[in-house]
Amino acid sequence: MENHWLLYAGGTGLAFLIAYLAVPLAAKLAFRLGAIDEPDSRKVHRKPMPRLGGLAIFAGFMAAVLVLVKVQGPYEGIIIGGIIIFLVGVLDDIFGLSPWSKLLGQVVAAAAAIHAGVNVHFMTNPFDGMIYLGKMSIPLTMLWIIGITNAVNLIDGLDGLAAGVSGIAALTLAIVALREDQWLAAGVAFILVGAVVGFLPHNFHPARIFMGDAGALFLGFVLSCLAVVGLAKSAAIISLFVPIVVLGIPIFDTLFAIVRRLNKKAPIFKPDREHLHHRLMALGYNHRQSVLIIYGVSIFFGAIAVILTYVTSPQATLILSVLLVLVMLGAGRVGIVSPRRREPGTLPGNSTRPMKM
Repeated sequence: MENHWLLYAGGTGLAFLIAYLAVPLAAKLAFRLGAIDEPDSRKVHRKPMPRLGGLAIFAGFMAAVLVLVKVQGPYEGIIIGGIIIFLVGVLDDIFGLSPWSKLLGQVVAAAAAIHAGVNVHFMTNPFDGMIYLGKMSIPLTMLWIIGITNAVNLIDGLDGLAAGVSGIAALTLAIVALREDQWLAAGVAFILVGAVVGFLPHNFHPARIFMGDAGALFLGFVLSCLAVVGLAKSAAIISLFVPIVVLGIPIFDTLFAIVRRLNKKAPIFKPDREHLHHRLMALGYNHRQSVLIIYGVSIFFGAIAVILTYVTSPQATLILSVLLVLVMLGAGRVGIVSPRRREPGTLPGNSTRPMKM
């Protein structure tokens, strides 16, 4: 157990230190490579912003994992797939890849993780026993990894938003993994927390650097894989829902975006400015307030996820039902599904970030 806590503390500290110190280097490299977010009439920042901050997160995480973790099995898949998804993000930040090119890279990264053992072989049956997925195991796991990877990328719309939400999710994953005796998954999750916290002081509003797709895709990929490795191995009925609650913000924001676009009869992949952070700013909250509100909701989801590991299945079912009602009420209140007409001057134009799909 002492070695485990050495991994948690040492890994978190090492990842934090490397990520924090690597940000200025990442910014200089971004300017050299052309990974720059140029200002325009739709954005608040008035000078070119480097968007290769994900390099610092990547460096902090990879260095700590390779130094302190015996990389084998599914963790080898997380490392290899993480490198692939990070490179895809870097190329997108520099050259602007097509959606299909990015999707191909995500499929390759997910395939590498699945091949190494990041795989969901069964799902718990709410009524009795387990449902073995068989041939559906690989496509469902790939759908989960790609879905979460893109969901985290979608919420990267305000300074510090994706980093903070990902850090909260990673911390929750670590706590729940400890509850499930998945100490190695917990250690890797703590390392991810350290890398995110090391980057966040440079990225919180007003940001000096953006994480870019390299950072957002990497965070989403690692979180999706850790959820499978650390939380989806239990036969407990409620284990199926814990990862969904942990990653509630990106999942629900993406689902509501799909519903919203279907209601408008618009293409699902057509970008809009009606995501949760856009709606909060349209309601009058400033940049920092909007981010802090979403942090609060993320912490609430994380607390619920931890509570679910302590209660019985009937109690968990009740908690999940109440949570779903609260989510629907909140979505209606904010207008994330059917956006309300905005008052003059309340357009969410204060975002400093480029709109994502």
